[in-house]
Amino acid sequence: MLKQIKNFLIMTLSITIMAIGVYYFKFPNNFTFGGVTGAAVVFAKITPLSASMFSTIVNMLLLVVGFFFLGKDFAIKTTYATILLSVELLVLEKLDPLTHPLSNEPMLELIFAIALPAIASALLFYVGASSGGTDVIAMIVKKYAHVENIGMALFLTDLVMIIIACFVFDIKTALYSFVGLVVKSFMIDAIIENIMLRKSIMLICDDKDVICDYITNTLEKSATYVEARGAYTGERNYIVFSTLTKKQAIELRSFIHQNKLHAFMSVMSTSEVFGKGFSSL
Repeated sequence: MLKQIKNFLIMTLSITIMAIGVYYFKFPNNFTFGGVTGAAVVFAKITPLSASMFSTIVNMLLLVVGFFFLGKDFAIKTTYATILLSVELLVLEKLDPLTHPLSNEPMLELIFAIALPAIASALLFYVGASSGGTDVIAMIVKKYAHVENIGMALFLTDLVMIIIACFVFDIKTALYSFVGLVVKSFMIDAIIENIMLRKSIMLICDDKDVICDYITNTLEKSATYVEARGAYTGERNYIVFSTLTKKQAIELRSFIHQNKLHAFMSVMSTSEVFGKGFSSL
């Protein structure tokens, strides 16, 4: 229950960040890189529908697709995220109508239009959800076409909107949008990789019991140990292996120093961990 509450709080924060980035920086500048919001910019230009209304309609249709291809749990989370995003965009449209960009610096606004939705999308993918729209299509592509990175799946999915933008808007806007799509795709993968980063620990020690007890009971992770002998001294010791989060690795290092344990500790970073106690995309 606590994990579910945490996930929905992360989703709420992510959607709010995304709504601000989309409404204040993406819509006014006609940036079309990615997602239904990118398509909304195009179709708001050529149809009577507003960008927010178009996003709402298409997101609802894609939710049905996500339910059949990605499962019930994903559909529930994405439904919440999609409805919240649509509501927040409509509320912003009513409370603070925009007729022009916030500034006359398109490159500065492009940075915010990329960064805010990218951060939000990465957090949503981390908890097994999405903001709906073409993110749903990208996750279907990743699952069934065996595309390794979600950023690449997003790039392939959203590239078509850049091509359409070339005909609807001027070439300058299309080029800005293409840059935005490329940077956003790489940024999402980088953020997810950093969130998923774990520390692979190798410890050589004389007393394994106190260290293994701390790892299993305090850090609530597991460890594996083997007997070994030092090449120089020939003395018997133990090698302890474990995989921890960044925070837990720091806590283990502090525990060893504070208790003056005779141990050699090697720490390596790893971005993919599969198995009990760890979740993975």
